[in-house]
Amino acid sequence: MQKEKFGGSWDIRVIRSGRKTVSLQIDKDLQITVRAPYRMSDAAIQKFIAEKSSWIEKHMRKMEERQEAYQTEPEELLTVEELRELAEEAAGYIPGRAAFYATLIGVNYGRITIRNQRTRWGSCSSKGNLNFNCLLMLTPPEVIDYVIVHELCHRREMNHSPLFWREVERVMPDYKSRRKWLKDNGEKIMRRMTAE
Repeated sequence: MQKEKFGGSWDIRVIRSGRKTVSLQIDKDLQITVRAPYRMSDAAIQKFIAEKSSWIEKHMRKMEERQEAYQTEPEELLTVEELRELAEEAAGYIPGRAAFYATLIGVNYGRITIRNQRTRWGSCSSKGNLNFNCLLMLTPPEVIDYVIVHELCHRREMNHSPLFWREVERVMPDYKSRRKWLKDNGEKIMRRMTAE
């Protein structure tokens, strides 16, 4: 494996190996890496980078904005007591919404469990039991509903196939905007989970 530096407006690292295709990635530290085959010429790599320039600019800008937001908006960790209160609030709210949407979708489910999780908003087991993250109570009601519908639709399709997403869209035509809110803001909320 060979590592090289390419000049220009970006600091681009090129790693050559026995691979057959060329790829590009941007790390969290804004390091741009091109992985290329040994036999690919410098000119071909430069051409590949030029063709990807708009993609690089877009993603570099997005990641820089995200880093700035993280630096200027430090998140206050939730206390154990606050997490307990969120769990109680979720236990009083989510089951009613799940029952409502289960009727619309035409599915049934097992028990509902509220958890404190750092990586998942919800899950549906093969037996039909539903798990939801108590941190959902820090999101807008329409986002909570989206997660509930998402998990309930797994009672029809235990995957994320086009058929699954059509089922979600049938019940919630604007699910993409709700999912985008969660994608844009979810990580920030997750970071408030205490380490204890």
